[in-house]
Amino acid sequence: MHVQIETFTVRKRFALTISRGTTAQSTNLWVKLAHEGIEGWGEASPFSTGSRPQTTEILLAALQEVAPLLEKFTPFDRQKIEQVLTEVKLPSAARAGIDMAMHDWLGKKAGLPLWKMWGLDRSRIVPTSVTIGINSPSGARERVRDWFGTDPASIKYRAVKVKLGNPAGIEADKAMLIAVLDEAPANLKISVDANGGWSLKDAVEMCHWLEKYQINYVEQPLSPVADMEEFSELYRQSPLPIFADESCFNSSDIPKLAHCVHGINIKMMKSGGFTEAMRMIHTAKACKLQVMFGCYSDSAIANTAAAQLSPLADYLDLDSHLNLLDDPFTGAIVENGCLLPNGRSGLGVRRVEIVE
Repeated sequence: MHVQIETFTVRKRFALTISRGTTAQSTNLWVKLAHEGIEGWGEASPFSTGSRPQTTEILLAALQEVAPLLEKFTPFDRQKIEQVLTEVKLPSAARAGIDMAMHDWLGKKAGLPLWKMWGLDRSRIVPTSVTIGINSPSGARERVRDWFGTDPASIKYRAVKVKLGNPAGIEADKAMLIAVLDEAPANLKISVDANGGWSLKDAVEMCHWLEKYQINYVEQPLSPVADMEEFSELYRQSPLPIFADESCFNSSDIPKLAHCVHGINIKMMKSGGFTEAMRMIHTAKACKLQVMFGCYSDSAIANTAAAQLSPLADYLDLDSHLNLLDDPFTGAIVENGCLLPNGRSGLGVRRVEIVE
């Protein structure tokens, strides 16, 4: 099989600010895997959790180096290919691009969408949240209107994730969230993500404060390098469910977190694609944890890929492509607030038609 990599740059409609900084655009990698006249597609998106940056340059160099090693295989050789990728220590986002492309190829070969190949039920897909980044109270109100409009009859989305962990402190977080709540439509499901921006003391205070506003859960309240004793103490004191994101890359991370979180956030780029994401789902369920699927600055390729598995998730945060000005791909569609994979074979992703 032949692997080809192309870069493409996507720009956000609204720059996203989290506790670690602001992102306005991203240069991602389009992975194409050709065999027997069929081309499978995947995506590798750069990301950083603070201590483990995977830049575009790192991912491109890694994929270019490993591509010749894969020429002797076919997309049916997933176990052998996984061993090669492990031996060369391919970064997880690069693995995700290859793994997605192999699964897309297999679905196209079978003539079936992946969700149908796996026997999944699309009616079980929960609404995806849309994200409001750290902002001033007035800026947060504006972002709510950008996502939800002002006409209750035309609301497209049913859940929102609010980024907190403002470097200015938790009083700034509180002011912003109050602004979001004041502006948000009724009956909206609201969650919070601090991206590791709180100390244990602030996290305890915020979890008790957030409970008054019926927040669904709090994601990554503490630093990913925080001592497990801090997570355990927050777990003991928090009245709200705690989800781990930056602290949980793959299935091996889950057992050590199971006693101090209520759920995990699985992302294609962290996990390395479908193969490891499935392991994470089964490991989390065995540990009696809930599962969320999330994203970075991913296009419709990676989010449509995650949507294939979304009947297995308790929460979804697959909105990055919905905030792009120039996504070159189209795939899963939003219906009644849910991101639904379509009926086309494989991932069901296509290039966007450009009219000159």
